[in-house]
Order: sequence, then C-alpha cells, then structure tokens
Amino acid sequence: MIKETLLIVDDEEDLLHLLKRSIEPDLECEVKTASSGEEALRILDERPVDLALVDLKMPAMDGMELLGILRRSHPWLTVIMMTAHGCIDLAVQAIKAGAYDFITKPFDHEALLLSLTKALERSRLIRENLHLQRRFQDENVFQNLVGKSAGMQRVFETIQMVAKTDLTVLITGESGTGKDLVARAIHALSDRRNGPFVAVNCPTVPENILESELFGYRKGAFTHAAQNKIGLFQEAHNGTIFLDEIGDISTAIQTKLLRVLQEKVIKPLGDTKSIHVDVRVISSTNRDLPEKIRHGEFRDDLFYRLNVLPIVLPPLRDRPEDIPLLVDHFLEKHCGELKRPRKNVSVELMNLFLRAPWVGNVRELESIVIRGILYAPEAEIRPEHVGFDEGVKPGREASKGTAKQLSYKAAKEDALRRFHSEYISGVLSETQGNVSQAARLCGLERQALQQLMRRYGIRSDSFRSG
Repeated sequence: MIKETLLIVDDEEDLLHLLKRSIEPDLECEVKTASSGEEALRILDERPVDLALVDLKMPAMDGMELLGILRRSHPWLTVIMMTAHGCIDLAVQAIKAGAYDFITKPFDHEALLLSLTKALERSRLIRENLHLQRRFQDENVFQNLVGKSAGMQRVFETIQMVAKTDLTVLITGESGTGKDLVARAIHALSDRRNGPFVAVNCPTVPENILESELFGYRKGAFTHAAQNKIGLFQEAHNGTIFLDEIGDISTAIQTKLLRVLQEKVIKPLGDTKSIHVDVRVISSTNRDLPEKIRHGEFRDDLFYRLNVLPIVLPPLRDRPEDIPLLVDHFLEKHCGELKRPRKNVSVELMNLFLRAPWVGNVRELESIVIRGILYAPEAEIRPEHVGFDEGVKPGREASKGTAKQLSYKAAKEDALRRFHSEYISGVLSETQGNVSQAARLCGLERQALQQLMRRYGIRSDSFRSG
C-alpha cells in the first residue's frame, strides 16, 4: 500500500524536524519538509502530495501567498494553515481563501493529529472521487467520441456494426457534431485499420482542382501538369477515403464518383487507362441531400450508393446530459496540451451550458472550454472568463439574473431539475410513455427511473397517445 504524503512548510528548521519525528509514526504517512514557500513549490513540481501544513508567517513568500499559488496550480490539494494565537483573523482569511482548516501554535499534539487525520480523509475522498470521475469518463468515451445519452449510445452501436462490413457509409449531422471522429472510428475498428485513412474536406478544394486531387493526372494533361500526380483515391488504396461535406461537390464530380463506387476504378486526367482501387468510401454532409435531389443539385443514384449504411449524429442541444461529460473530457485533454493546471467549470457556467442552443455543437463547446482554460486566472472557470453570459441568446437576461441570485446549492438543484425534466420527458416521449422501455434507453433500473419521475413530478401517462 502506498503511503500518503504530508508536506510541512515552515521557516523554523527545529519545528520541521520535531513535527516530522512526531507525525510520521502516528499517522503512518510520509512527511516531506520545506523551509520556504519556494522550496515547497519545487517539491510539488517533482511529486504530488496529499496534504500541506503551511505556516502563515514566513519571510519572502508568506503562507497566504503560497496558499494563493496552490489554489491555482494544485486546486485539489488540501491545505491546513499554522498560526500563532495573535493571528486568528489572518487564519480566518486563509479559510475564506480556500484553506481547509487552521491550527494554532503551540500545538496540542492530539488536536494536531485529529486535524491532520480529518484532512487526509478529505484528500482521500477527493482522490477517490476524481478516480471515479475519470473511470466514468472512460466508460463513456468511445473512439474519442463522448456521450452517455441514448442517441450517442445508438451511434456507438451503429459504428461497431458498420465497421465490420466494407460497405459505404453516409454520416449526416449538423456542423460540429463530430462526423470526422465517427469516420475515423469506423476505420480504426475495421479490417482496414492498418491501411491509410485519407480525409478530403470537399468544400475547401476549388471545383477545378478537386477532380485532379481525387483521381490524379498524367504529365501534360493540362497546363502546368509537369509530372504525374497520384490521386487521393490511389493514396487510400487498401484503406479508407473520407469525403467530408460531400453535399457541396459539383454534379460533374458526382458523376465520376459514381463510377468509382460502381466499378472500383478511377481514370486520372489525361490517362487512357483505368486503375483499379480497393477503397472503402465514407462520406458526410450537413446538407439535406433528399432536398438537393429534388432541386436537381445532387444525383439520386449517387445518394443511394453513398447511403447504404447511414449514421445520423444528434445535435448537442438534443443531448444535454452529455455536456458535463464533454466539458470534463475537454478540460482533461486541453489542460494537459496547454500545460495548464487542471481546472473546473463553475455551477453558474455549467447552468448556462445546459441552456445554450449550441449552434456550433460540440466544436463550439470545445472552443469555449479552451478559452476558459487560457483566460480563467483561478482553478474555476466562470462565465465572465469566456464571455459566455453575453453569448447565450435564449433567456439570456433571465439566466444572468438567476445565476447571480441563486446560491450554489440552489443553482445546482435548478440545473439538475431542468436536466432531469427535459431528459426524462424526451425519453418518455420517444417511448410514448412506456416506462420499462424508457428505463432501458436510459440505462437505469425501472424503479430508479420511477423514483426520478416522482421526484421531478413527471407523469408517464402524459406521453401516451390516444
């Protein structure tokens, strides 16, 4: 069993040695000592500790300054302040600034041990909670896609099913819902996983260049064609080609793409011979292709070739229960990439997240989380750090007023009430009031769902037709 670690910070060397000798055997923990705030920070950079016992009065960096740094750089660390009898007011300020407790000098040994024991228990609970959060997060992350909602769970199941085949897949959904991640997940789980994955963002390639990019060309095929060029379909041989936003390609390219799907051959520009390619085609669009077909803007025969195995990604506004998971996923990912200490989102900001329309879907949420990581000076990201309170249009003024007036506990309960009401009502609407079926979709026991329905005043008969 790994011993817990206590860091004691005090400028009195004799006191450090005394505390180390008396605490280590009684608490059965490892005690590290630092004679200054600077030394304490160096130790924390080298290894994590479970608890810090910090003296308020020290030269150079005092305890309050060190506490402020620890709150920003090690927000989950439990800190107890040590102070003389005449500095109780300062100790109270330290509690308000985030310290867990304070203890006065000279110490009563038993009182000190009791305080440290309780603090270590708190650290243990925090550590276990973080472990459970990460475990829960891992269980709801599938090939870099995050979600526990019924809609996303169906997407995960469909990905696993279609990955086992070699048929064409059409992924539809609004911009920012993660169509690229779905395509990569299908490839990663398929028998072609060791082959290339070639992604083409169709709208970003000019129409007069897209054909040569996809199918290649021969030297002299047109002006400036000084040498042969291999097309992207050839590059994807034995792998997967992902045609992103295929609804924006011209009818001329559609015709040539149809031939590739039908005959598995391409003909580079300027070449008289066709080349066989073994490529799986995955495409995506945020357009309404049936509507484009009705207007003569998209070939119906190409649509049927592409839409053999359809996957529809739900917009973020239809799966609010996934928002806390996504936020935690992005915090974990980008705090590390940006070399910033782990941060969290305030209940006020999460409340706004749950109400937002999310026109840009998951991509918009990720951008806002990154902004918060960069701009929030403390461990907590608040609405003003990301300008999000100014960006939410539906009920914006009400949201701002509510967040200011409600306490943390009331705001949290309000957010949970809205979430449960909207989520459970949505599932019951889908099952037309069938509670057993709704429980299966939610991944809950029937009794647990009924308990939530009673708590939030949701009646199943309100969703039954007739």
